[in-house]
Amino acid sequence: MFKNSNAMENELKELAIALYEIDAVKFGEFVTKVGLKTPIYFDLRVIISHPKLMVRLAKTLWKQAEEASGITQICGVPYTALPLATLISADTNIPMLIKRKEVKSYGTKKLIEGNYKQGDHCAIIEDVVTSGSSILETVHSLRKEGLKVTEAFVVIDREQGAKKNIKNHGIHIRSLYSVTTLLAYLLESNKITPKVVRDVTDYLLKYQAPIITVQVTEQLRLKTPFHVRAGKARNAVSAKLLNLMEAKQSTICLAADLTKADEILELADLTGPHIVILKTHVDIIEDFSDDFIKRLKELAKKHDFLLMEDRKFADIGNTVSLQYQKGIYKIAEWTDLVTIHAIAGPSIVDGLKNSLKDINEPRGLFVVAEMSSKEALTTGEYAQNAVSIAQNSNLVSGLVCQSNIFTSLGLVQLTPGVKLSKSSDDLGQQYNTPESVVNSGADVAVVGRGITEAQDKLSATLEYKKELWSAYLKRLSDE
Repeated sequence: MFKNSNAMENELKELAIALYEIDAVKFGEFVTKVGLKTPIYFDLRVIISHPKLMVRLAKTLWKQAEEASGITQICGVPYTALPLATLISADTNIPMLIKRKEVKSYGTKKLIEGNYKQGDHCAIIEDVVTSGSSILETVHSLRKEGLKVTEAFVVIDREQGAKKNIKNHGIHIRSLYSVTTLLAYLLESNKITPKVVRDVTDYLLKYQAPIITVQVTEQLRLKTPFHVRAGKARNAVSAKLLNLMEAKQSTICLAADLTKADEILELADLTGPHIVILKTHVDIIEDFSDDFIKRLKELAKKHDFLLMEDRKFADIGNTVSLQYQKGIYKIAEWTDLVTIHAIAGPSIVDGLKNSLKDINEPRGLFVVAEMSSKEALTTGEYAQNAVSIAQNSNLVSGLVCQSNIFTSLGLVQLTPGVKLSKSSDDLGQQYNTPESVVNSGADVAVVGRGITEAQDKLSATLEYKKELWSAYLKRLSDE
């Protein structure tokens, strides 16, 4: 594309001016992704509205790949770098991969999309780097799939520590611009003043991004032991649950979806020493009584497990407040945990909290973010909004979900639909194996018919307990 270094230099100057003129480079007061205040900000998302400029930028960026060799795949860091990666892929005929922001609970459930094989050499495409965290998260996911990643091509390096952070993980970063060179081009073209250059230069000398590792993000929760996470919990019930799981070496939430009180009590007494939660649907019990609740609480105390009513509250605050504390079930009085839907928004948490004014024991909520039923609508933005609700309330103990969609150490992932063999039923319920759900982020696994319909319920409980705990230990130890 460029016959000599002067031609490359001229192209870089022209591109710098063009980026400034479309407002992709801004000067003022801003805050970066890692929380640093900055007098300069880059918004390269706007290039999608300037296709000719975007094509030039992609071609110039990939010019640096002439010094690399053996690249067989490229992957753009979501989302701003994806258009650049797409253009490079189309122009060079090098296959492209996409890393999802999160694993979907439907379809292939892949984190990395595209065709690849172990050992493929994948290069990273990124727009702007400050600490390098986004690149490292992408690299970590690619390497988990067996891909080789040693190169990253970046439009702008903010000169705040990214190069060192990325180099520490075996990645060579090549950037079109450093902030210093970009400022020089803009000053030479009279787009900015010497004072702006001094302000930005002083800022760069003073503020550096922190040294980071990949595991401060999506993998840290999965690699941290339960007893350590208990100390990070904001909710007393989640702290108790995490410690209980460690003490009993069990992660079973037993779904006692039975319709007779005595059958539930018999099951609770039999399996109680080996489970951490007994989950009920109290409104399906045909002979419900206050005596049933009294005996159930006695068994929970005797065998040291928590009670969860899977009520899935989903109404406005005032209504759920009444449903929680009133009626014949008086749920707030006896259950440690209840499930709620996020559909009503944060006000549902306020409504339930209002019901606990006269309750002395700690209580917790599990927010349903994803469901295990086929073609469930609890995906994407809905799931992320549920996570937001959970992370902003100390009444929430965790989330009901199918995948690793949150990072908070003190929250617990509860995953339904677990059986020793992968299967489904005739009503849309999809089952996954203990190892697969634990690898997908499950801390507590909901086991129902795999135990309740077993001929030897105790043996089945022990088998699930062993399989789930082994998968958890493996999750901690695997690199």
